Amino acid sequence: MPADAPVLDPQGTLTLQTVPMPADTNAGGDVFGGWVVSQMDIAAGTMAMDRAQGRCATVAIEALRFHAPVLVGDLFSVFTRITRTGRTSITMHVEAWVRRQRTGERQMVTEGDFTFVAIFTSGKTRPLPPEPTP
Repeated sequence: MPADAPVLDPQGTLTLQTVPMPADTNAGGDVFGGWVVSQMDIAAGTMAMDRAQGRCATVAIEALRFHAPVLVGDLFSVFTRITRTGRTSITMHVEAWVRRQRTGERQMVTEGDFTFVAIFTSGKTRPLPPEPTP
């Protein structure tokens, strides 16, 4: 698929779904970008902890792109897909999509790449366990 081709369907695993409320908005009436990123980080962290079989910490968020606003009442869904693992790290592509309350239209609103490291309770990095076999 060419880099500029529209993505028609979410890529990855549905990891979080919620509905933004009026308290989540900025002065313009759109949902805060920080709220969006927070939800994406929660979803990505959940996926990272599953893969790492334990505690993880966010160490980087890269290539974050906001494509469209999130509106109060949208069904907000986050999809995660692991793209790389290292000795201690997990990188994943995270997509946030909405289903518009008024029209039912589905649209990708934000995407980015999140990197986590597996950590011990002490906060020191730890190796990832072997990938589970299917």
